[in-house]
Amino acid sequence: MTAIGTIDRPLTHDPLKQAPMSPHATTSEQPHGSATADFITAGAITSRQNRTREMQLIPEALARAHMDDRMREADAERHALRLVAARRMQRRAERVSMRARRALAMAVMH
Repeated sequence: MTAIGTIDRPLTHDPLKQAPMSPHATTSEQPHGSATADFITAGAITSRQNRTREMQLIPEALARAHMDDRMREADAERHALRLVAARRMQRRAERVSMRARRALAMAVMH
């Protein structure tokens, strides 16, 4: 059923000019949601402002989540690099220790 003034075909497509949907019919000749003379736009304006505010905050939330992921990745990479450097220094210290032991053994033997 697509008569003029229904939800499918409102009298106007501007949400500010549409009457708020109410559970009871105010007039019998006008269907729900059609533009009547006594419409109230306060609800429509606040809902649109809230929606706009929420829509504007979505990219910020996504950017924050993306930056958190990047920070976690950077921390993990730094931790891995520190671990690799620590292992490299440990191997170097072991080689120096073995060299010193060998030099001491050679000095004792001669």
